Amino acid sequence: MILPKKAQLLTNSGTIWTMVIPVKIAAVSYLNTVPFVYGIKHADNLCAELLLSPPASCAEAFRRGDVDIALVPIGALKSLTDYTIVTDYCLGSAGGVRTVTLMSNSPLGAVRRVWLDGHSRTSALLVQILAAELWGIKPEWCELTDYSLVDAPQEGDAFLLIGDKVFDNESKFKYIVDLSDEWKRLTDKPMVFAVWIARTGTDPEVLDALESALTLGVERIWEAIVEEGHEDKPFAYEYLTERLDFLFDHQKHKALEQFWEKGQKFAPHANPG
Repeated sequence: MILPKKAQLLTNSGTIWTMVIPVKIAAVSYLNTVPFVYGIKHADNLCAELLLSPPASCAEAFRRGDVDIALVPIGALKSLTDYTIVTDYCLGSAGGVRTVTLMSNSPLGAVRRVWLDGHSRTSALLVQILAAELWGIKPEWCELTDYSLVDAPQEGDAFLLIGDKVFDNESKFKYIVDLSDEWKRLTDKPMVFAVWIARTGTDPEVLDALESALTLGVERIWEAIVEEGHEDKPFAYEYLTERLDFLFDHQKHKALEQFWEKGQKFAPHANPG
């Protein structure tokens, strides 16, 4: 089993102190994980060291063995080994989510090239599924690494943008397509973007503590917003309470399986994550 590591220190007086070494957890560094981060930080029975990074980097940290627990985009799961999906929580949405979008100054039918945000393979797969099965378009797919291109789009360009970058750029484009909303239109199912995974053999007590921590965070969303300094963003509370759905329920389990099934048809065009 993977247990919380302990170290013993013998003092000059002969007293032995036992120190618990924190379990290492990777989570996404966007607004959407503020409740999770708050819960982990304030948990009474979870000693954790948090690594915050873009989605693809969370998956890579787990792959390298840098962390034992991670919030991982579902598009990366098939490339990982030695893991179990854990907790009743996820990053999901029952409809429009706002932060996974295709932005363009051309209508969908006129889009000739799509620039894919390199921070998430999940979203890259999702937009390709929608293009083929719902929109009936066959654009050129390009990886977006130079984000200055967003400020100077060419005719027929569209940009897949995720996370907080959406808030910064949504006012620049005439057409904005919410991919979670379109997934619901295609499948009549919610969308799952990321799930919690733990390395096989992780101590069940650690997982129970993580579950309790996430519950705490989801129940205290406004406190989480204030603590992370987002209270001046008028959209933050609405986004976290109405756009996102954190419960990993039966419908989302089914949606996850359907996403994997559809995603197998498409070769990856972005970094895993």
